[in-house]
Amino acid sequence: MLSPELLKKIKRIHITSSKVVDSMMAGHYRSAFRGSGMEFEEVREYVPGDEIKSIDWKVTARMGHPYIKRYREEREQVIMLLVDMSRSGLFGTTEKNKRETITEMASILAFHAIKNGDKVGVILFTRDIERYIPPKRGASHVWRVIREILSFTPKYRGTDIIRALDFLGKVCRKKTVTFLVSDFLGPDPTSSLRSLSKRHDLIAVPVTDPGDFALPSGGMLCARDLETGEQLHIDCTDKKIRQAYTDMQLQTYTNTLLALKRAGIDCMEIHTDAPLVDALYRFFRIREKRARS
Repeated sequence: MLSPELLKKIKRIHITSSKVVDSMMAGHYRSAFRGSGMEFEEVREYVPGDEIKSIDWKVTARMGHPYIKRYREEREQVIMLLVDMSRSGLFGTTEKNKRETITEMASILAFHAIKNGDKVGVILFTRDIERYIPPKRGASHVWRVIREILSFTPKYRGTDIIRALDFLGKVCRKKTVTFLVSDFLGPDPTSSLRSLSKRHDLIAVPVTDPGDFALPSGGMLCARDLETGEQLHIDCTDKKIRQAYTDMQLQTYTNTLLALKRAGIDCMEIHTDAPLVDALYRFFRIREKRARS
């Protein structure tokens, strides 16, 4: 049974996501993510005007006159959401923590897919695969996706994106559009991302909070790593310590983005203190321009 508070959160995210898709983002999704390829339809006789490159030379040689292969664009796609459920997702210094921001992002993406007749699947992971929801269509499936992410209690604290990517490769043999939503703490996954991107359209979605990059401006802070449980005492009255922490965190984040870029992975940055719609709109526009070129 879900608590009244959790049900209220699920309904709010469900309604908000639906409105975003119906109004502000209508049309952008399909043009940004076209069909995953071309599907063979038939072989027919060549007629003047057909492209020479479409000729099926084996059938032509067998039949004694030209035949061509016809293809049609695959309209249905499979959208996979790889969602990081590690304990660090509970961190937040704004109205929403990372987990809630991740849930809203996953919900909007799922609504986009369903509205366009695509299937949506979900892999919830920590340092292990915690839950796999096979791809399906339908509004009720979106409701399930939101409910599962918000109400799910992970078994483990840590993060292993590489294991999640390996699992995706096993359960999805055909090409998918996959959104990897995580704060990217843990082992460097870029090698696995580069390898898997040969078969799937992978988009990395790094999630950050302002508190990731700044310490409080005064007092002694007892900080606890949400994934390892390790504790550290920090003197926040020391300006140099605060600046060193900010520099270190920004450098780590910049290195992550650069590694993703070098691996040829598209990246959509989202922040707990910024509207998700803005990030989605910018990203969809970039994909649209690329699709036209």
